[in-house]
Amino acid sequence: MEDLLRLALAPDPSLPWQTVVFSLLMAFLLSTLLAQVYIFTHRGLSYSRSFVQTLILGAVISAMLMTAVGNNLARGIGILGTLAIIRFRSTVKDPRDMVFIFGSLSTGIAMGVRSYGAAVAGTLIFAIVAIVLHISSFGARVRYDGLLRFVVPADPANDARLRSLFDRHCARFVLVSMREVEQGHRAEHNYHIKLRDPDQQSSLVQELMDLPGVRGVSFYLNDATEEV
Repeated sequence: MEDLLRLALAPDPSLPWQTVVFSLLMAFLLSTLLAQVYIFTHRGLSYSRSFVQTLILGAVISAMLMTAVGNNLARGIGILGTLAIIRFRSTVKDPRDMVFIFGSLSTGIAMGVRSYGAAVAGTLIFAIVAIVLHISSFGARVRYDGLLRFVVPADPANDARLRSLFDRHCARFVLVSMREVEQGHRAEHNYHIKLRDPDQQSSLVQELMDLPGVRGVSFYLNDATEEV
């Protein structure tokens, strides 16, 4: 049985089959950690279950290829020629997804060449950095909490009412666009606003709806649409 496992699993007679199995299992475990980190730190609407599974499968298969190649140049050229035949047509829209794919393949390659220390340390540091960047929101540039849209009668007196309302609730606000509707009798306003207290957005919307003639009030949060 021992000889059968050695012949079946070890491409190199000097390489124990236990080492091959250990490399593949470690590639699986470390890539699963990367996949969990990706799930935890993912933002937006482009989540894909198949992509998460690809992170794990890619690490395992890259470990398998590197184990099969070993130090044999002929095997490496043969595998390279085989991969050249395959056309990968899947597009990666998010550069961050591409980095996770590269990290997963790197983990598998490191395990395949039996560089266990580099594989474990690299995967753990990659995971910690990804989590820290996610929690700290590093790179985010959100100057406003959201977009406020409403329709108001075309009356100069409404400008003073709106400014008074925004001064009470908003730390910063800017008029993005304004256009006439209903043959000039009303105007549609779009404001970017930064709330003094993010928990008071419902109060702002309610007070705005209570103003005379205001209708069609909509408030779109930046978090719901960014980085999709």
